[in-house]
Amino acid sequence: MLTYGLKRLMHVIPVAIGVSIVCFLLIHIAPGDPLAAILPTDASPEMQAQMRSLYGLDQPLPIQYAMWAWRALHGDLGVSIASGRPVLGEIAAAAVNSIILAVAATLIGFTLGAGLGFLAGVFRRSWIDRAASAIAMLGVSVPHYWLGMVLVIAFSVKLGWLPAMGGGPGGSEGKTAGWEYVRYLILPAVTMSVIPMGIIARTIRSLVADILAQDFIQALSAKGLMTRQILRHVVRNAAPTAISVMGLQLGYLLGGSILIETVFSWPGTGFLLNGAIFTRDLPVLQGTILMLAMFFVLVNLVVDVLQSAIDPRIQRS
Repeated sequence: MLTYGLKRLMHVIPVAIGVSIVCFLLIHIAPGDPLAAILPTDASPEMQAQMRSLYGLDQPLPIQYAMWAWRALHGDLGVSIASGRPVLGEIAAAAVNSIILAVAATLIGFTLGAGLGFLAGVFRRSWIDRAASAIAMLGVSVPHYWLGMVLVIAFSVKLGWLPAMGGGPGGSEGKTAGWEYVRYLILPAVTMSVIPMGIIARTIRSLVADILAQDFIQALSAKGLMTRQILRHVVRNAAPTAISVMGLQLGYLLGGSILIETVFSWPGTGFLLNGAIFTRDLPVLQGTILMLAMFFVLVNLVVDVLQSAIDPRIQRS
């Protein structure tokens, strides 16, 4: 398994380089002047040239990319144009909150989705299958930002059970504080878990139904194995694909949480990106997108290794 893991790690390097190039170019293709947020409207040409030189915007794009990539390799993602603070510090504080939110949403979605999908696959063509499939279809169809607003109206405005927005008693800094922090986490985590719940439920339902129809299941039943033992074999055969789907959903949630974090004012990377977009803060945009992309690549690497550990046939393929 170590050899397989090293091979997968070697494949990650060119992917990471390609991702960094795309992140750098996408930001520069977008219209607008990144210095407009900090320069006065009557700034002299000399002041504009000085600021462009300070942020390296007067260099050709290849040189800008080489300088940016070299600094990024050493942990320096630049300084925020809007706030003047180091980008790495701002991203680190926001990334912790986003990772907590994405992991919580993934666990909720995977637990509910796996349960619904497994029941639907075992009791296929029954009312249980129809009900579970309807819930899964509803989960992938409902816009999650709309669901977030509905949950805020129901549980915050009407019932007053949970806070409507924020990241905890620490306010925008998102300081963790036990149960109070969890109370702020519940609504955005539940909202984000709906889509992965539906995807995982439909995936596992299809997997379980397909595995139960295979010949080796009939052979196990003919040998006199109990239903519990047969279902254990079903779970083991479905686990690699289920883990792969869960890993992908975790990456998607971390990178695509900008709407949910904006609705709930959750101080994560999505909320940080939203502010950086409006202020045209290039260093923050580049650094945040790069960190999210690298995390997605890392999650896929971990999922590949876990899959190979569960199913050794993947290493031989």
